Amino acid sequence: MPDAVPETVVTTEVILDVVDVSVEYDTSGKPARAVDQVSFQVARGEFLGIVGESGCGKSTLLFAIAQLLSPPAQLIGGTVTFKGRDMVGLTGEALRTVRWRDYSVVMQSAMNALNPVMTIAAQYDDAMRAHDNGNAAQIRARSREVLALVGIDAVHLKSYPHQLSGGMRQRVMIAMALLLSPDLIVMDEPTSALDVVAQRSLMVQVKELQRRLGFAVIFVTHDMSLVGHFSDRLAVMYAGKIVEIGPTRPLFANPRHPYTRGLLDSFPSVYGPKVPLKGIPGAPPDLADLPSGCRFRPRCPDVMPRCAEIEPALYPVAEARVRCLLYETMNG
Repeated sequence: MPDAVPETVVTTEVILDVVDVSVEYDTSGKPARAVDQVSFQVARGEFLGIVGESGCGKSTLLFAIAQLLSPPAQLIGGTVTFKGRDMVGLTGEALRTVRWRDYSVVMQSAMNALNPVMTIAAQYDDAMRAHDNGNAAQIRARSREVLALVGIDAVHLKSYPHQLSGGMRQRVMIAMALLLSPDLIVMDEPTSALDVVAQRSLMVQVKELQRRLGFAVIFVTHDMSLVGHFSDRLAVMYAGKIVEIGPTRPLFANPRHPYTRGLLDSFPSVYGPKVPLKGIPGAPPDLADLPSGCRFRPRCPDVMPRCAEIEPALYPVAEARVRCLLYETMNG
């Protein structure tokens, strides 16, 4: 059996409310809508995983939530309310005040996110001084404290990023994200460059920190097995839309959307009987030229004639919501 994963305490208090967020990329032709009217909420202390194939819009959604979009991407609709404050349109000093203090972001490549010509101590110092958070002695003490939280000796505050391993750099980034004790940490595939042992170690550490400190996590990844162990709730994205969202364990035990089933059938399990990997035929659609009706229709094993005519809504099914006409009749 796998090592025990620390249980997190999820409250009913909503700290993030995303409503009908849409993002387009300007292209030489028709704009490509990478995120299309996506809505969900995150509760305090919750770990929400967002999964899907490359190009499904999950990282773009994350950037929209964190207000990190840059041209040619543009938020064209929707609201992002964080702790009661509308984040859309915040710029400059107003955004800098909230970022890192109330929410922080851990990027996919820590080597690119960290400044290669500054020591870790200097980068922590910069982050804290940007928020007038303490004198030099207090900043040094806090820097040592957050490194200890992620299992790194304070001697590495004197190190430059290139002197650390990939796993250590990612933990340094997570420690930086914790400097100001935010309520939400947004993670964009932080384990993609790590081997499976380092992935597991890092994620167990994140869950333990979450249990102790009570922050919420949005974790974007393409690794279904990783979020299966660590997330409380899972959102599955396809072609810019959420196609299934619900509590992780029931979703894994009984995936309802054909795309979710395809994702789960396409990676091997260490436990249980051996079964052949199936994969999903075809490829995701061009976001600037989407098929009519259901976007998964050209690849779906359960396709019906009506799927070409009707774009399905997110239908409630037990604890989940599923964007598939197979469940339309269950809802009236």
